[in-house]
Amino acid sequence: MDRTTVDWHGYIPAVTTPFTSQGDLDLAAWDEQLEWFAAEGLDGVVIAGTTGEWYTLTATERATLFTHAARRVRGRYTLLGGCNAYTAAAAIGHARAARAAGLDGILLTPPPYVVPNARETIAFYEEVSTAVDIPLCVYNWPRGTGVDLDTDTLTALADLPTVVAIKNSTGDFGGFVRGLVALHERVRYFGITTDAVGAALMRGIGGDGLMGAGAVLGRDHPAFFTHLAAGDEAAALAVGARDRVLMRAWFTRDYGPRFASAPAILKHALTLRGVPAGHPRRPLLPLTVAEADQVHATLAELGLVS
Repeated sequence: MDRTTVDWHGYIPAVTTPFTSQGDLDLAAWDEQLEWFAAEGLDGVVIAGTTGEWYTLTATERATLFTHAARRVRGRYTLLGGCNAYTAAAAIGHARAARAAGLDGILLTPPPYVVPNARETIAFYEEVSTAVDIPLCVYNWPRGTGVDLDTDTLTALADLPTVVAIKNSTGDFGGFVRGLVALHERVRYFGITTDAVGAALMRGIGGDGLMGAGAVLGRDHPAFFTHLAAGDEAAALAVGARDRVLMRAWFTRDYGPRFASAPAILKHALTLRGVPAGHPRRPLLPLTVAEADQVHATLAELGLVS
């Protein structure tokens, strides 16, 4: 497998998992979310990723989300299963569930908290890649894992038989660009920012899009890449600027939230937009009144709420 094996491109966000106020999976709300993503023209979604609160999900719940999404979406957009886990054995179990459900591929970070070195990281991915024949996107997420995968490590991972993509969510811009230059012809490369810098990178080097979070802006997110592909950079930058408003208001340079938790922020924002995103699951808590006001103010600035 390589980048030509898949057609992943554009905006493929990690999406929220809807829970009831009691903390149960809300599959009716999940159905509504999946239909909203289709109506807004998203290029795909990542299920049970960091934004999807994977760390609170049982293996059965994660498999249920995978199966339910595959049946509901029926090939209308790309579905990637988040398979993050502390051990290769657990990640393999989630990857097998994704394959059995019929998902298009999986997304996988190095094991969180463990802080493996390069040799251990490569061995971890090699074990998963050997065990499950499904396209794999390596997720470099230093804020969540304590490991920032350098270009040499990413290059070694790109040699694995099922690795077809990299989501590089590093705060190290130089490292991001070095990886893009080295690997964009071999694997799909995500992490392109929706601004003039991102447009210049795609125009001058390459790249495939952004795996963002939440999809709060709906169709504005994929429109950035659609406009770029059509050669209309001015239109791309106009919609991309809207995404930059959210990023500056809600997130830090290393993609951490400025207040509360990212799932709570994104779920509240989606709920204000009429999307049944549900509640965060403990240990995460709903927003305070002051935090909710911050989210509302940003959406009001963008003309999405009154």
